Amino acid sequence: QVQLVESGGGLVQAGGSLRLSCAASGNILSIKAMGWYRQAPGKQRELVARITSVGNTNYADSVKGRFSISRDNAKDTMYLQMNSLKPEDTAAYYCAASRSDYIYVGMHYWGKGTLVTVSS
Repeated sequence: QVQLVESGGGLVQAGGSLRLSCAASGNILSIKAMGWYRQAPGKQRELVARITSVGNTNYADSVKGRFSISRDNAKDTMYLQMNSLKPEDTAAYYCAASRSDYIYVGMHYWGKGTLVTVSS
């Protein structure tokens, strides 16, 4: 089993920055791809960014050029650097991990989420 714990959320003004962290523990060796998802009130959960075990990344169009995903395998931690934040980025952000690098395989493990609120 894998446990994922997010941190770094909070309240920020539009144009500001935040860095989210996701610490993984447990059966770390089973983790391949990891990703950040978000869910705004009244909306479906959506993929924000994803990173494979070898560092390949992909982003939602809405965050390209503003967000950057990374992972430090030595620390079993994944990050999401969010710059130029907009009010529409307000959501609960979830860390997720998969036992596969293939994008068509879903995530197997989920954190409980951290709230990001961007004020205008």
